[in-house]
Amino acid sequence: MMQGYFVTFFTQQSRTHEGIPLARWIIEEAKKLGVGGATLFSGEKGFGHDGRFHSDNYFDLEDLPLQVAMALTAEEYEALKALLAEHRIRVFYTKSEIEFGFTTDR
Repeated sequence: MMQGYFVTFFTQQSRTHEGIPLARWIIEEAKKLGVGGATLFSGEKGFGHDGRFHSDNYFDLEDLPLQVAMALTAEEYEALKALLAEHRIRVFYTKSEIEFGFTTDR
């Protein structure tokens, strides 16, 4: 068992960083940092801090709401947080303390 954090980043499909979708960038950078896994979820509908709705309807497909979720050790969280700060990325996130691991050795 390990102690750490469950972290979820909330963004939209249309948001990019360095020419690639921000959600994909976060996942790729987390992998480079050695994070054990991440999951990308797409939402049907949502609204952000600006009050704008984001949805998967025909007229708004490029602004699909996305979540990137991962279980992180404290060290992995600090490294990812520092990387986001270094790249001046402002993205909404939630962080909860968790215990994580596998149910069996194999």
